[in-house]
Amino acid sequence: MENLNSILREVRNCKLCEAHLPLGANPVLSINSQSKILIIGQAPGTKVHATGIPWNDPSGNELRRWLDVDSNTFYDPEIFGIMPMGFCYPGRGRVGDLPPRKECAPTWHSMLSSQMPNLKLILLIGAFAQSYYLGERRKNNLTETVKNFKEYLPNYFPLVHPSPRNRLWMRKNPWFETEVLPELRDRVLALI
Repeated sequence: MENLNSILREVRNCKLCEAHLPLGANPVLSINSQSKILIIGQAPGTKVHATGIPWNDPSGNELRRWLDVDSNTFYDPEIFGIMPMGFCYPGRGRVGDLPPRKECAPTWHSMLSSQMPNLKLILLIGAFAQSYYLGERRKNNLTETVKNFKEYLPNYFPLVHPSPRNRLWMRKNPWFETEVLPELRDRVLALI
């Protein structure tokens, strides 16, 4: 069985779907064998692609606010592992970025997860992560899945994406701020 460092080397050198990536392959993730909380989002945006730092953008700022953690805590891989559905920037679509490439999760996720024995909570951010990990257990739409987050605990915590594009969703769903975020913060605090 491979150890985490050799798997991470393979991931960082992955060119599996490079022909489909407008900015080339640049896998962005951050995990450690001691990670307690795993964040599974969509795919890096252009700023994250350029810096190689996951969640290094306005969405990351909002996610850290939701979690009530500072940057030092967020980027401590012994606390937070970060493993998106697609490790590289997928390109631009008509409205926002394209979906994450479908090759990453089935190729790498289980191999990487198996190297994190201390995982206590997996944050499933957005519909792609929820579809992949919850499958038929998810509700009819993302809003209903997030609203019923307690059904997926203690292993999974589904969340909407913290993108500035979702501000309207946040205004239409005030229960997220009053019911979901306090529970999220309590669970994260208990693990850090």
